[in-house]
Amino acid sequence: MRNAFARELTSLADQDDRIVLLSGDIGNRMFDDFKSRFPQRFFNCGVAEANMMGMAAGLAMSGLRPVVYTITPFVTTRCLEQIRVDVCYHDVPVVIIGVGGGLAYASLGATHHSCEDIGFLRLLPNMTVVCPGDALETQAALQAALSEQHGVYLRLGKKGEPVVHQAPPDFRIGKAIVLSEGADVTLVSTGNLLPVAVAAAEQLKGSELAAGVVSMHTVKPIDEAALDAAFLSSRLVVTVEEHSVLGGLGGAVAEWLGSQQRPLAPLLRVGTGDYFLHEAGGQSHARQCFGIDRDSIVTKVLAALNQP
Repeated sequence: MRNAFARELTSLADQDDRIVLLSGDIGNRMFDDFKSRFPQRFFNCGVAEANMMGMAAGLAMSGLRPVVYTITPFVTTRCLEQIRVDVCYHDVPVVIIGVGGGLAYASLGATHHSCEDIGFLRLLPNMTVVCPGDALETQAALQAALSEQHGVYLRLGKKGEPVVHQAPPDFRIGKAIVLSEGADVTLVSTGNLLPVAVAAAEQLKGSELAAGVVSMHTVKPIDEAALDAAFLSSRLVVTVEEHSVLGGLGGAVAEWLGSQQRPLAPLLRVGTGDYFLHEAGGQSHARQCFGIDRDSIVTKVLAALNQP
C-alpha cells in the first residue's frame, strides 16, 4: 500500500503544485522520486510529529494541500491534540497518512501497534476517516482525499498486501464497495483486513454458506445505505477490522444499528480485544493472537450461525 501511495502522490503532485509532503523522518528512499522532482515541496520534520501537524495546518491555511506521513501511532496518538485543535477546529484540508495501521508493525512491539486510531479520529468534528483495503483502493482514496475541503485521515497498511480488485474500483468517500453478496453472512471489512475477509468468505462458501464481502473503506461518514442492505439481506453481519472492537468500524456499525427501529440481522464484531498484546512476533502471529486471521474469523462466523 505504501508504495502505491508514494507513486500516486508523486503523480498527483505533478498535476497540482499546491501539494506538499511532510514526513516524520521515515520513507526517505520511498519518496526519492517525489523529492527529486519537487524538492521545495518535501519537508522532513524529524521525530517532532506534533510540530509537523501544526506546520501542516498552517500550510493548509495558506492555500496549500499538505499531506502528512509517518507510522500510524506517531501521526495519531502522539499528536492527537494538534489534530483536534490545529486541523479539525480550524477545519483545514490536511490529509493525514498513517502507514502500518493496526498490527502491520507488530514485530516492533506495542509502541508500534495502532488499534485505537480509528476510534480516536472518528470522534473529531471535521475529520473524515478512510481505510482502503488494497493498493488500488489506496490510490483512489488519495485522489478523493485531496479533493476534500476538510481533514482526512487515510489509514494504510504497510507492504505486500494482496490486491483484491482486478481493476481500479469506483471509489467514492462515504460509499462502500460491494464485492459480493451473501444471503447467509455478509463480512463488512475496513482497511488491510479486506484480503483476509475475502479469503474467509471463500472458506465459508466451502461450508455451503452464501457469504458476501463489503469493503467499508470509509468509517466516517459511514455508508448507511450499504449497512441497511447488508442487514436486510443476510442472516448475520460481521464487521472485520485490524482495530479494537471498541470505537472502530464495529463500534460505528453498532451505533447505527442501535438507532434502527425495525428487526434486523444480528451483528458480530471481529477485531482486536480490549487489551495490549504482550507477545513478540510479526503481523500474522499478532492476528492469530487476537483471533482476526482467516481461520479464526470462519470459526466465529460458524459459531454465530450455529453451524457445525
